[in-house]
Amino acid sequence: MSILKMQRVLITGAAQGVGRAMAESFAAAGAEVVLTDLDGDRLAATEREMKAAGARCRAYVLDVTKDENILAVRQQLHEEAGTVDVLVNNAGVVFGGPFESVPMSQHRLTYRVNVEGVVAVTHAFLRDVLSSPRGHLVFIASASGFVGLPNGSTYASSKWGVIGFAESIRTELKQRQAKSVGVTTVCPTYINTGMFEGVAPPKTTSMLDPQEIAEKVIEAVEKRRIWVLEPWLVKITPFLKNCLPTAVGDYLSDAFGATNSMDDWQGHGKDAN
Repeated sequence: MSILKMQRVLITGAAQGVGRAMAESFAAAGAEVVLTDLDGDRLAATEREMKAAGARCRAYVLDVTKDENILAVRQQLHEEAGTVDVLVNNAGVVFGGPFESVPMSQHRLTYRVNVEGVVAVTHAFLRDVLSSPRGHLVFIASASGFVGLPNGSTYASSKWGVIGFAESIRTELKQRQAKSVGVTTVCPTYINTGMFEGVAPPKTTSMLDPQEIAEKVIEAVEKRRIWVLEPWLVKITPFLKNCLPTAVGDYLSDAFGATNSMDDWQGHGKDAN
């Protein structure tokens, strides 16, 4: 029996893409899933379809950039169901293109959703997770959080921020001896959800399947793993980045095609993943 059975899992950006894939996987493991997303129509459709498939789930429209909305959803959830055991910070946006060609409004939105939203949702729900006999925090970051990403500068740097925040929370909870809470940071390359339509995955790799990543996340939560790094190239990237001279690292990034991977980005803009 999965240890997730009878736990309550809240996922941001759960109406589509890897967020929905994770919601379905958590539900299949026996968890009650709290679906949240800014897109109310997609969210309602996802809830209907998951319930029709036998999942235990409920849904709330949530804008992670608005503190009052986050706190209102938490209050409503407490009144209707109870506290959260597992929090999955998944909602994110990406905008591609040469830095100066991307409007500042989109750069700011990237940080507001990808960084400030993660901090705000975690701040609101951490007490819930800490009160659980077996709580867990999941942060969906990116392989681009380890390297520079031309034509995706604010997206990559926002994911650097997510990694730094997740690691700081993990070590803080360790220092506080909050042994009941696990922390997992997920750093994949490009996932085939539509957010990265037109990109070229690094050589020797391909676009990742959302369901495959979802299953890796479920396994990480069950086994208390700190990192999910996919595919193989990402597993060695932090070591190479930290140990090799910068010029060598740049050469390898060019050789594997990572430097030019966002050149033809045509993703669906501000839709959450």
